[in-house]
Amino acid sequence: MVDVTFDGPIATVTIGTGRRRNALNGDAWKDLAHQIIGVSTHASLGVVVLRGVGDTFCAGSDVTEWVGACAEDVEESFAQMEAAFRAIEICPVPVIAQISGVAAGAGCQLALACDIRVVATSARIGMPIARLGIRPSPAFAARLVRVVGPAVAAELHYTGRLVKGPDAVTTGLANRCVYGELLASTVRDLVEEIVRQPTSAVRAAKEALIAVTGPPPHHTLGPAVNLRDLQLGIAQILHT
Repeated sequence: MVDVTFDGPIATVTIGTGRRRNALNGDAWKDLAHQIIGVSTHASLGVVVLRGVGDTFCAGSDVTEWVGACAEDVEESFAQMEAAFRAIEICPVPVIAQISGVAAGAGCQLALACDIRVVATSARIGMPIARLGIRPSPAFAARLVRVVGPAVAAELHYTGRLVKGPDAVTTGLANRCVYGELLASTVRDLVEEIVRQPTSAVRAAKEALIAVTGPPPHHTLGPAVNLRDLQLGIAQILHT
């Protein structure tokens, strides 16, 4: 569910299988963290592009593995997600999210962990997790606040609204928004612009940005869940 390819200093990480809008299960989250950590060790690495299989980015976690799960199992899933997000955040080079389709819940957090987000006009981004009985952790909240500010973050968390591509730029969720057929070429142009710069300077800039913004709080790995609401929400999703 995680594929990595290299083209000189450019690493492209592709997630998902194309099914369930590229929702990732626990093993996939672990693999993503492992792959990002591995990619980060390449001395020649200049930039990472993160994208989903097909026409969607990532719909978050595969909730089918939470059917009948206990709280500890769900919390372990969130710990695996958080490890993937943090691997991206501390990657020594820029990570660009190429977003089409949906980036929701953990998929939204995945996009927020990246340095730059380029979205298609048809893309939708947001945190519709309350309906599943999921209570955002400080880390989840911090990522959204860091990117869009507290007021917009509050509205998105409270309403679960998915923001369309053009509005994502207005709110600060995305850096650029282009028509879907131009998404790949726009990201490619941006990548080429970055790799034309001295790698050491770009890496220093990433290090400085990490020092200024810092990673989200580490003391809470994942959101708490209300199991009853979670199971009801999963049932509703699976039967629609």
